[in-house]
Amino acid sequence: MSFQNEVIYQAYIKSFKDSGENGYGDIKGVTSKLDYLSKLGITMLWLNPFYPSPQKDNGYDISDYTGIDPIYGTIEDFEELVEEGEKYGIGIMLDLVLNHSSTEHEWFQKALAGEKKYQDYYILREAPEGKEFPTNWQSKFGGPAWEKFGETNKYYLSLFDKTQADLNWRNKEVREELTKVVNFWIGKGVKGFRLDVINLIGKDEILIDSTGDIAQEKSLYTDRPIVHEYLQELSKNSYGKYPEIITVGEMSSTSIESCIQYTQQKNKELTMAFSFHHLKVDYSDGEKWTKAPFDFLELKKIINDWQLGLSKNGGWNALFWNNHDQPRAVSRFGDDQNYREKSATSQAHILHFLHGTPYVYQGEEIGMTNPYFEELKQYQDIESHNAYKLMRTQGKSHKEIMEILQEKSRDNSRTPMQWTSEKHAGFTKGEPWIELAKNYLQINVAKELEHGEIFIYYQNLIRLRKERKVIQLGNYEPILLEHEQVWAYQRNFEEEELLTISNFYGEEIVVDLSKDVKPGDWKYVLGNYGERSFKMNLELAPYESISFIKK
Repeated sequence: MSFQNEVIYQAYIKSFKDSGENGYGDIKGVTSKLDYLSKLGITMLWLNPFYPSPQKDNGYDISDYTGIDPIYGTIEDFEELVEEGEKYGIGIMLDLVLNHSSTEHEWFQKALAGEKKYQDYYILREAPEGKEFPTNWQSKFGGPAWEKFGETNKYYLSLFDKTQADLNWRNKEVREELTKVVNFWIGKGVKGFRLDVINLIGKDEILIDSTGDIAQEKSLYTDRPIVHEYLQELSKNSYGKYPEIITVGEMSSTSIESCIQYTQQKNKELTMAFSFHHLKVDYSDGEKWTKAPFDFLELKKIINDWQLGLSKNGGWNALFWNNHDQPRAVSRFGDDQNYREKSATSQAHILHFLHGTPYVYQGEEIGMTNPYFEELKQYQDIESHNAYKLMRTQGKSHKEIMEILQEKSRDNSRTPMQWTSEKHAGFTKGEPWIELAKNYLQINVAKELEHGEIFIYYQNLIRLRKERKVIQLGNYEPILLEHEQVWAYQRNFEEEELLTISNFYGEEIVVDLSKDVKPGDWKYVLGNYGERSFKMNLELAPYESISFIKK
């Protein structure tokens, strides 16, 4: 199996399946559902962090890189998961946060205690005379990016939460320690790594003030040239020794040019890259906490630019609509009330036929929606509560803010996986850590497997990727880029051509393909309204997606 025909499933472990009664998903819960994941056809399972952590940032603040938080189980539970996964042909991908550690990590604690060796594990600076902080950088979570380092006159860099201290990758010992972490998990049978905000690890030796412009400030610590050296070194000393291991870099505010370099196989850095530009097309003036319609043409343009940029230059895309930080795409870009099934299958169709490796986020394959919580207390995410306070100071009413949270909160994708119509959707025997979406009685795995259309559609998409080289390896070419309702593109490999056409909206349309598509013997491949013949004037039903192939 090569990375070109892999399909990766993301389990947000906290909300996937609780094997007991504490209301939190756990490793044993994941193991119990491998049969279900195997039925779907996925080849690799990505788990969000389960390491010991104070949970200031949902486990992305790690206090022990080679441990497992008791809430999620034991190292023996993990070993069993890997072993059982192998029986189903499912590799395990871990989420590693190597840009920063928790301030509760022993390295930071030793640094605070005065050990010079460990003080050089972090980025410590004094504030220049007359200035409050070493630089004027802002944290991505708000406020200054510097925090006082104990009783000293120094500050430590913290680009995220103040309890997440950025590691000093310029220190060779730090790089060696983190390499040991990767090798520890490889020794446990791990077959993939998702590397969190990995393009931020290359801080300059001399840090300078920004002009105050956000983009310019990010450029001072994002995609610095030295990141490539660090990744090449890490690869050479760990995962790069094993051709079967897949790596995906989560790239913060990155560029196509940088990601070509990160993912070109000859550079031996990473297999593929996540970028997030396409998930900001419903931000008003770049602001997340707004209620705005998505910009369809911009969405197509961004995906198109990345498709062309990476595929034509030997790079590789990680393809996704959903993850643990994003609202549910079926609610965001589709119609989850009137056309939930067709919206879900159409979005999947568009994504799975693109150039790159598709990721399926838990619940996506059964059409789970945003939960539309009605009370603030139902939201657990600290970001959502902070945003509520901020929007109140800006004069927005409680009702306005709740409508925005219903659309934009990260908790929209974090509600428990809906397995059955039993109490708590079969997720836990206890009280779940976050409430469920009320629609679990209608939308759940048991009902979907019995008579649904979404899960089986995902099965077909995944099967086709494994079977057809044109999907795995074909060139990508856009068509109808300026069309305000239709998303269409072609893939070409050797003698095969694949044509995909999708109606992204709920109104029927007739599409004229005569100027963009060469005539020929086009055969039906897959469509979410069933089989039919190709026509140059193609009628598309609401949220209809269909693909044809010719040789």
